[in-house]
Amino acid sequence: MIQVDGLTKYYGARAAIHDLSFRISTGEVVGFLGLNGAGKTTTLKILAAVLLPSSGSVRIDGLDVARAPLSLKQRIGYLPEQPPLYDEMTVGEYLRFVAELHGVPAARAPSAVEAVEERTDLREVHRELLGALSHGFRQRVGVAQALVHGPSVLLLDEPSKGLDPAQIIEMRSLLRSLRTTHTVLVSSHILPEIAQTCDRLLVIRDGELVAQGTEHELEQRLGGSGTVVVQVRGPAPAAENALRSVPGVSGVTVASAEEDRVELHADAPEGLRPAIARAVVAAGLDLVRLDVGQDRLESLFLRLTRGTET
Repeated sequence: MIQVDGLTKYYGARAAIHDLSFRISTGEVVGFLGLNGAGKTTTLKILAAVLLPSSGSVRIDGLDVARAPLSLKQRIGYLPEQPPLYDEMTVGEYLRFVAELHGVPAARAPSAVEAVEERTDLREVHRELLGALSHGFRQRVGVAQALVHGPSVLLLDEPSKGLDPAQIIEMRSLLRSLRTTHTVLVSSHILPEIAQTCDRLLVIRDGELVAQGTEHELEQRLGGSGTVVVQVRGPAPAAENALRSVPGVSGVTVASAEEDRVELHADAPEGLRPAIARAVVAAGLDLVRLDVGQDRLESLFLRLTRGTET
């Protein structure tokens, strides 16, 4: 669905991105990671036909971005880092305006607006002025304007920026729901969002692509095993023995033990989670939580984006 080859963009003598090449298949949800200034936003702007590249090529859904930008924009939904909202318009007016800009016939625009408002939980503010909305609702309107014309590809630049924890969970749920009908490239600094919503990662540093793959594949490349967090109901010794019995688990630490619940940290790659779950259940224990350690995610991100992977 997305084919990027040798993409380069100069601002004066400085290359914001240099020789980027990657592929994204139809239906994939891909996370785009990098520190501030790494080139993520520039890349997304080029993919959205907002900027022209200095060299290289981008094809989306078979169309060349540089040669057919107008046709391409009908197939792309783009949420920039700052949602392009007009504060004097109501939510409904604005979404209808965007729908018609993208070529949705006027007769179909009201039903398209209603459908996208339902999908993004905006019906209750349909008649509210954009300027009166909270930050969380404004972000949802930003996602809605990217969806209203039914694009095949979504490019989302920091969709959870500035949201509180409850709003982040709502946004994460929305992103998960998009995977069935859209190809999505999402830029974010919120690592749990990337971990829980994306099929794989693209990591950019100083304008160059330095890694791509699943978290497990990137861990293997860096030679790290990672941490799997396990919570069970049952005695700590039985839980510890169950985890140690799984091939590939190199160590187990009991992080906390309460009256009826114990949390353990297993030194193991993310891909061992199904085997760990089976071992816990086979030992007659109740599995309460099975997740990857956030310190592992942060370490992986920093090692790749700061150039400390060797």
